[in-house]
Amino acid sequence: MTTVNSVHLVLGDDEFLAERATGGIVAAVRATVSNPEDIPVTRLRAGDATAPELAELLSPSLFAEDRIIVLEAAAEAGKEPAKLVAEVAVEPPEGVTLIIVHSGGGRAKSMVGALRKTGVEEHDCASLKGSARADFVRNELRRHGVKAGPDVIEKILDSVRADLRELASACSQLAADTDGKVDVAAVARYYSGRPEITGFEVADKAVTGDRAGALESLQWAHHHGVAHVLLADALAEAVHSIARVRGVGRMDQYAAASELGMPPWKVKKVQGQASAWDSDSIAKAMSVVATLNGEVKGQAADADYSLQRAVAAVADLRPSRRR
Repeated sequence: MTTVNSVHLVLGDDEFLAERATGGIVAAVRATVSNPEDIPVTRLRAGDATAPELAELLSPSLFAEDRIIVLEAAAEAGKEPAKLVAEVAVEPPEGVTLIIVHSGGGRAKSMVGALRKTGVEEHDCASLKGSARADFVRNELRRHGVKAGPDVIEKILDSVRADLRELASACSQLAADTDGKVDVAAVARYYSGRPEITGFEVADKAVTGDRAGALESLQWAHHHGVAHVLLADALAEAVHSIARVRGVGRMDQYAAASELGMPPWKVKKVQGQASAWDSDSIAKAMSVVATLNGEVKGQAADADYSLQRAVAAVADLRPSRRR
């Protein structure tokens, strides 16, 4: 029979990862018995509990029945409750699996160090950034039996610029709707018309000098009511990314990714875009998007016109297009 550790520290600020880790521990514990419902789960927000309430919950039961206790919001626990949790973690009551969900900060930040000294099993649930998000998407697709290359992962990340919960849902839905045949075209079809991807399509066409294509995509966005600020932000991000990548010089994509805090696939993409720009043109483009930022936030009488002018200007500033 598989055994599961008695005390778990679910540590990190990503709510989705914490929920998934907690659910996985509960499932593993219940898998050790023939009837999973025989092991009840009790949840309590440690930040709202008093020391006597926690003491009662964590005290040994008369018959040492198997049970799971999930202490949520442990980072906000008071001094006495935090001390009690750390003490119980040293030697939990027989039959109890204790799951402590802690953000890593809060007034009970010191609880983390105390728990680690007891040898708890730790589950990293910190927010993912840069290349870690690409790894997350790759692993999510694998969970559904899908092998995807960097181009597919890049397209999903560009299309779903949201939290991990939505990324996980997107991977699941794509795998189901395509019978596991997830490619760039499938992702593009699935997210066609979403404001997030529309803004970045406009920006990508602009910084690659496709003036007509960028303006056509912008017109589509206007027609479907995509927010002016979202479109302006996408153009600004594309221009600033080129400036940042140019700033680190001729690094390979992995070294540059580490330096810039960007995923390698994105660095490679921007490096391709940046190769056509020079210092003078990118400086002028940054001025264009800075002006646009103020205009779409109320400084201009016609935000549609401001966007059209800025998109055309960025496309025309790309050196290979200048006459």
